[in-house]
Amino acid sequence: MEGCIVQQDGSLEALVWQAEAQHRLSREAITALLAAPEVEESLAAAADRVRRAFVGDGVHLRGLIEFSNLCRQDCMYCGLRRDNGRVERYRLSADAIVELARKAKGYGYQTVVLQSGEDIYFTAERLAAIVRRIKALDLAVTLSVGERSYEEYALWRAAGADRYLLRIETTDEAVYERWDPGMAYANRVRCLRDLRALGYEVGTGTLVGLPGQSLTSIADDILFYQQIDADMVGIGPLIPNPDTPLGTAAPGDFHLTRRMVSLLRLLLPEANIPATTAMETMMPHGRELILASGANVVMPNVTEGDPRRNYALYPGKVCVADTPAACRSCMSGRIRAMGRFVAKDKGFRHHRQHGG
Repeated sequence: MEGCIVQQDGSLEALVWQAEAQHRLSREAITALLAAPEVEESLAAAADRVRRAFVGDGVHLRGLIEFSNLCRQDCMYCGLRRDNGRVERYRLSADAIVELARKAKGYGYQTVVLQSGEDIYFTAERLAAIVRRIKALDLAVTLSVGERSYEEYALWRAAGADRYLLRIETTDEAVYERWDPGMAYANRVRCLRDLRALGYEVGTGTLVGLPGQSLTSIADDILFYQQIDADMVGIGPLIPNPDTPLGTAAPGDFHLTRRMVSLLRLLLPEANIPATTAMETMMPHGRELILASGANVVMPNVTEGDPRRNYALYPGKVCVADTPAACRSCMSGRIRAMGRFVAKDKGFRHHRQHGG
């Protein structure tokens, strides 16, 4: 915590109280809390109280369909990167994607998340046609397919897409452009602003542990998410993939990631915050721990067969050998064991304090 500035009116615990009561903290205060393992449990407890007050005890399950692992980008931490010749590439057909969505509906999901690498085979028109077919099943649709133009985002929105996930990974422009070669930080921000202007529920998030990332830049991430009024924020630790240039990097810190999740709930009390698979990969029952630290969303995988195994962002990913039905049943039981319940609605953000 050396070098961090704590407000003069109290201790770190006072900052936790301030975050819970006011949902506002300075950059210096956020940095101090991120740096302080000794407040992790009180942060989590405060976040859990705010979660209960603002979004309730329901956990929203969203069925994840990983429909293509082809990618035109070459991000240096991602197993799907263009130059990784060791991954077995696949692309599902439109009919296969819609059939997985139909099965997800049968398992009781209210939302499906269509996620892929940046595979430009899926033109705006092709993907819009798939969205329309899935919307006809009475499902909410989240897209997570990377950077596209305003016009493409607009076409998908018109087709019925409800949400869009585009993690910024870091708001430190130099770190972003170092590990995402050929990509521009300004364009990532442009995409997020376009999505907001088009009326999507906008999801983004941070990759904790990128080399060069600082606690101050993570604090800046949180303030950025407040500034854009993010509807969903997904946080995960870096899990080095040996088939990437960052394969020998140190992994991201689970506990720092947990403190960030708790701070996000305290400072964005209405947001949907997932307990990510990466947290479970790093620590057994990691998803339960994150659900008890402010999170309210889980995205079980409904992809089947070899594609489920080959969507290899990082090694050791949990549940890749499970069937979608087993995942649904397992996660439901784990949620009930926590004294929570699986929410029955589509999980749109509820604005408690303001419109917009």
